[in-house]
Amino acid sequence: MDLAADKRMIDSCLSGDRQAQYELYGKYCKGMFNVCLRMINDRNEAEDVLQNAFIEVFGKLKYFRYESAPGAWIKRIVVNQCINHLRKRRPVLTESGELPESTAEETGTDPELNVGRIRNAIAQMPDGYRTIFCLYAMEGYDHGEIAEIMDISESTSKSQYSRARARLYDILKESGDINRLYE
Repeated sequence: MDLAADKRMIDSCLSGDRQAQYELYGKYCKGMFNVCLRMINDRNEAEDVLQNAFIEVFGKLKYFRYESAPGAWIKRIVVNQCINHLRKRRPVLTESGELPESTAEETGTDPELNVGRIRNAIAQMPDGYRTIFCLYAMEGYDHGEIAEIMDISESTSKSQYSRARARLYDILKESGDINRLYE
C-alpha cells in the first residue's frame, strides 16, 4: 500500500469507520502477533498483549504524524506493550563486565532447515535473554534503542544479548540439536 492509501485508511479510522479499523488491524495483526509471540513465548498471553497494543494503537492514532511507516509505528507500540508485560513478570537483567566467549560458529547451512529448532530453543530462554535477543537479532533494534525501551544501560543490553546467544547455543547443544543443525 502506498502512503496516500495508508493516509486514507488512517483518516477513515480516525473518523470512526469500523471497516477501516478492521482493515488496519488485518494488515498488521499477523506480523505483530509474531513479534508478541517471539517476545512473550506464550500464545494466550501474546494474543492478550496484541489486543492491548491495538487498543493503544487506535487510541493514539490521532498522534501518528507519518514520520515513519504506519507498520513501524505500530510495531513500536507492540514492542513496548510486550516489554511492559514482561516487566510485570520481572525478568532479571544484571550488569556485568564479563561476557561469555562466543560459541556460535558460522556455517553455510540452509537456514530453512534450522528455523524450528532455533525457535524452540529461543522459547526455552529466560524472559530477559529472550526479550533482548528478539529485539536485537529478530526485530532489528540496536542496543541504544533496546536500552531506552527497557530502561537499562547500553552495556547491559550488549552483555545480555551476548549471554542470550551463549544460552541459545547451550540449549541447542544440550538437546543435541546443535549437531543436527549442521547436518
